[in-house]
Amino acid sequence: MSNGNLPAPEAAAELTAPIRHTFVESISRRLPIICTVIILAMVVIIVLNFLITGAPALSWEFLTEAPRKANTEGGILPAIIGTFFLVLLMTVAAVPVGTITAIYLTEYARQNSILARIIRFAVNTLAGVPSVVFGLFGLGFFIMTIGRGVDRVDWDRRMHVLRDALAAPTSPVAGNRIATISDVQKYLFALRNDDWSGEVKKLQSYPRGVSGPTTAELTVKYLDRTPELHWGKPGLLWAALTLALLTMPVVIVSVEEALRNVPREIRDASIALGATRWETIRKVVLPNSVTGILTGSILAVSRGAGEVAPILFTGVIYSAQSGPGSLTDQFMHLGYHLYLLATQSPDVDGTAPLQYATTIVLLGLTLLLNISAILLRSRLQRRRIVL
Repeated sequence: MSNGNLPAPEAAAELTAPIRHTFVESISRRLPIICTVIILAMVVIIVLNFLITGAPALSWEFLTEAPRKANTEGGILPAIIGTFFLVLLMTVAAVPVGTITAIYLTEYARQNSILARIIRFAVNTLAGVPSVVFGLFGLGFFIMTIGRGVDRVDWDRRMHVLRDALAAPTSPVAGNRIATISDVQKYLFALRNDDWSGEVKKLQSYPRGVSGPTTAELTVKYLDRTPELHWGKPGLLWAALTLALLTMPVVIVSVEEALRNVPREIRDASIALGATRWETIRKVVLPNSVTGILTGSILAVSRGAGEVAPILFTGVIYSAQSGPGSLTDQFMHLGYHLYLLATQSPDVDGTAPLQYATTIVLLGLTLLLNISAILLRSRLQRRRIVL
């Protein structure tokens, strides 16, 4: 049977074409929904697995106590505090620098300029560098170069002050006199205008003992061989800056995209009314892209909160009884603590509930930081709409 004057095969093809077209459209509409359901189901299964296995180990003591017995007992409070301050410092360091870079690339730099190309190449390169390489870079640059350089400058200043103190008339080695190390220790300990307790302690290991002879020059020379490391050692600040470098490409790309979404007509209207370029950026562009900036912050928090490799070399420690008290202190981290429980614990199987409970806390902390940024973003969006 034919369709009009068409031969039978051609008529059949004409009838089946709309059917095929409808079938493809139906699959195209349903495929994204199916993929979304699969992804959500996987997330729900993973989270439920963590909750079911780790919930029995969650308790108030687990959240508020320090670890004991090689981290196999006790709680994770120092790790919670360390992770929180690490992510906070990382965000404070990465977001402003990333935002400023994105503003320059979008508002000031010509797209074909050499500097803009170099910056984009650097951003793309950083985005593809393995995280462990950032840890080695942080160790070499922040700790070995900047940190120890600062310590060296401060130590040279301190040795200069020590020379002046030993040259005072009341010093036992004034005028290049010879005295014992014990005499110098007593003199430095008696100087209340400066704290020389560290130097007094170092003189205990003088090669000839505290009863050995010394002069002002020999004392300074001996102490100058072993400068104290304050900034030139792993600590919270260097770990946060290392993670800031790791997450900065995410911030730059997201903020740059948010700035591009601000219509060019708004910029032109502001400049036509007499505003300068900086006033246009500050009062027009940034308020309209602040939600994108916060989105970059959310992505940075999510990326940096779970990273362990970069902080292995820059500040994290096996165990601690309290959180970091200063920027130079080492700290515990939930991700590293979880890694230790799973691989280095004397009883890996016995600590499985602690592993799952730590994972729940890490996910909860990351979720809490993200929710805070999301709420701030929503509030700013509503405020902008009202205005």
